Amino acid sequence: MTLPWIQLLLLSVIDCLADCLDSGSYHGPRWRMEPSDLFIPVDSIEEEATLTCDAKGTPPPQYRWSLNGTLINLGLDRRRRLSGGNLIISNLDRYQDVGIYQCMAYNTVGAILSRRASLQFAYLDHFKVHTRSAVSVREGQGVVLLCGTPTHSGDLTYAWVFNEYPYFVQQDNRRFVSQQTGNLYIAKVEPSDVGNYTCVVMNSITKGKVHSSPTSLILRTDGVMGEYEPKIEVNFPDNVPAAKGSTVTLECFALGNPVPEITWKRANGVPFPSKVKMKYSNAVLEIPSFQQDDTGGYECVAENKMGKNTATGRLAFYGTESMLSKILSVSALTLSDAGMYQCVAENKHGVIYFAAELMVLASPPDFTGNVLRALLKAKAGTTVTLECKPQAYPIASILWKKGNLPIHTNDRITLSPDGTLRLANVSKSDAGSYTCFARNRFGMSSTTGRLLVTDPTRIIQGPVDMEIIVGESIVLPCQVASDPVLDVSFSWAFNGHLIAKGDGHFELVGGRTAGDLMIRNIQLYHAGKYICVVDTDVESLSAVAVLIVKGSPSPPDSVTVEEVTDSTAQLAWSPGRGNGSPITNYLIQTRTPFTVGWQRVNTVPEIIDGNTLTATVVDLNAWVEYEFRVLAKNSVGVGEPSPVSVKTRTEDAVPDAAPGDVGGGGGSRSELVITWEPVPEELQNGESFGYIIAFRAFGEVSWTHVATSAPGASRYVYRNDSIAPFSPFHVKVGTYNSKGQGPFSPVVTIYSAEIGKEMNQWDFCKATKLFLFCKRTKIMKVVLLHLLVNTLTTTNSTAELTLPGDDDDYIIHIQTLSEGGLGPASDPIQIHQLSKLVVHWVVVIVWLNKKSVQLSL
Repeated sequence: MTLPWIQLLLLSVIDCLADCLDSGSYHGPRWRMEPSDLFIPVDSIEEEATLTCDAKGTPPPQYRWSLNGTLINLGLDRRRRLSGGNLIISNLDRYQDVGIYQCMAYNTVGAILSRRASLQFAYLDHFKVHTRSAVSVREGQGVVLLCGTPTHSGDLTYAWVFNEYPYFVQQDNRRFVSQQTGNLYIAKVEPSDVGNYTCVVMNSITKGKVHSSPTSLILRTDGVMGEYEPKIEVNFPDNVPAAKGSTVTLECFALGNPVPEITWKRANGVPFPSKVKMKYSNAVLEIPSFQQDDTGGYECVAENKMGKNTATGRLAFYGTESMLSKILSVSALTLSDAGMYQCVAENKHGVIYFAAELMVLASPPDFTGNVLRALLKAKAGTTVTLECKPQAYPIASILWKKGNLPIHTNDRITLSPDGTLRLANVSKSDAGSYTCFARNRFGMSSTTGRLLVTDPTRIIQGPVDMEIIVGESIVLPCQVASDPVLDVSFSWAFNGHLIAKGDGHFELVGGRTAGDLMIRNIQLYHAGKYICVVDTDVESLSAVAVLIVKGSPSPPDSVTVEEVTDSTAQLAWSPGRGNGSPITNYLIQTRTPFTVGWQRVNTVPEIIDGNTLTATVVDLNAWVEYEFRVLAKNSVGVGEPSPVSVKTRTEDAVPDAAPGDVGGGGGSRSELVITWEPVPEELQNGESFGYIIAFRAFGEVSWTHVATSAPGASRYVYRNDSIAPFSPFHVKVGTYNSKGQGPFSPVVTIYSAEIGKEMNQWDFCKATKLFLFCKRTKIMKVVLLHLLVNTLTTTNSTAELTLPGDDDDYIIHIQTLSEGGLGPASDPIQIHQLSKLVVHWVVVIVWLNKKSVQLSL
């Protein structure tokens, strides 16, 4: 069978027609790994050598190998065998196994050849054993000592031994060992050069070394060599081919007297790039990673005062082989033309292979994997696209029908060349069954689907922009009206990210036509854009709302104390976030070791607005260590406080507080007792705080001053035998510290101590307290007052006594009590059996300067 003529382009396998086939169809081999060149030390011939070869294909490929173009018969060769596609050679033979190998992979589709790979054996033979002639030169003359490299395979390196091993010749501007020739060059011989020289050759692969016979260098006695211009003995070819990425080495060395200086330059005058290296006094030019830009002419200049000479050459570039556009055309294509094709490109630098697989395709239409959807829903007014893409070779012709009627194109219905049917602005009348028929010369096939046209879906209530306070809960509505045949689903996105189920703050509520979003306990991070997405079978709708969350301000930061006096501190801070509501003002609080918690303080300005970031705290106490913090306020409330400032102590000052509650009196004979309330530490205003006690007797003008340095003192006793009992004194107490003297308290009058006296109706009024004692007649035991009655002050006029029982007799005494002690008791007051009294109380009257004290029993 012959197919119509076509033009076939055979490209690389990655561009072939394989993508038109099913994944399970056959295809030819494709390389995964190809063989590479091998260099094997000749002394390892008892080991194995492996040439790799691996390809993929369906069915799996098989392999064959050739040596120097001849197929290797592995069935008859006991030393060579296959492992997968790899060729393994054992008991290596230096003469039989050397050569060019090539792997072929093949299956039922076709065969491909690998790149060629060489197998070589590295070796280094010994120098011929013979005595070398001595070399005789004049002092100042140049000389070349020949190495005479023995037969070998593999790269070599050269060195020279001077007199005896291991004293090697050190290369410098006068001596050079060429790695191209192996010879030793001495630009100008000196007496120290006289001796025996041995050439040492090492194989870079086998690591083997051989030594030549020694060559003697002696000086002639017929004079010294005069000066002469340089003579270049080591140079490089006129044309040097270099592979892309390789390292190129050029050598240049000259003999001469004086010793020549070697320099390099490019013919085009372009400076050398930084990667270029000069070695051995510029005798070697090394170009690593050779590129196209490195090609061109190179010039070596050898110069001394007698003249100069040059050597020139060109570096040519050749890259990895690339295939030019060569097209193979196959006319009157038939099934027998299917298979693997390879294009081979070759030049003096190597050979490359490009493979392609030709697949000749022929099949009836097949809709497997490309059938029409059984039910396709579409919104009224939209465009519906029905694709008809059968797999068929050659391409099938397409026919569309709605029901049993062919479909004809018009201004609303179009049919593309690839068989795609497009219905624009669909309506309910377009609903129905649609069938695509595909036919070619090998057969026919069809696929059918039904189109359902639905009414558009509408969002009848969507979310709206809102402003919310932190901690509140809201519901964002999202309700729709849709065609009953549609499946409706709701989802929400927050700031571009889908809201996942299970988030403790979010909950989707509603039914088929509602997808409301409830947000509980809203936080600041819930502010942003919320999108309700409504998805149906035919369309997707969305509604957007922006939620602004307001909260109390974030804490201010970086609170610093910039300046401090004895009563003020100037603060500065940086603002926190307003959290949805602008900051209206700031509050400042302070804490000291003497306060409980944080206290609001007075500031200047008195009200700190939201745009002000500095303020002065006033009315502070001197010499007190303060901490400060700042709070921000907005329409929502007061935010969290800022971090606490560093502790700052106000400057010291003269005390401005006087002791309180100054008084005294009493004490022992000849004593004046003065008391006061100590000044709190936070009001002492500085170090070395103490009190100044001033007093004077009635009628005196001058004050007596006494100082005490105890900050916590609250009492001072002045003793003088001349003080009469119960004498009046004027008293005041002041303060001082290291800065100076503070104020005095107001003057008060107190009395010196008095002696207890016998009570009578005229002088009893001098007592400051009354003590009542009660004695039970039967027991004759004194009962302490504080267990039975209350202490009475002279301002009271009665005392109520509670007696233990009604059937006992009682005796009551009244005594005066002063700082001098108890005075004599009054006449006894007898009480007989209260139960027999008509009334259960007794009144005792004692005249006290026309005032009375009534004791109620």
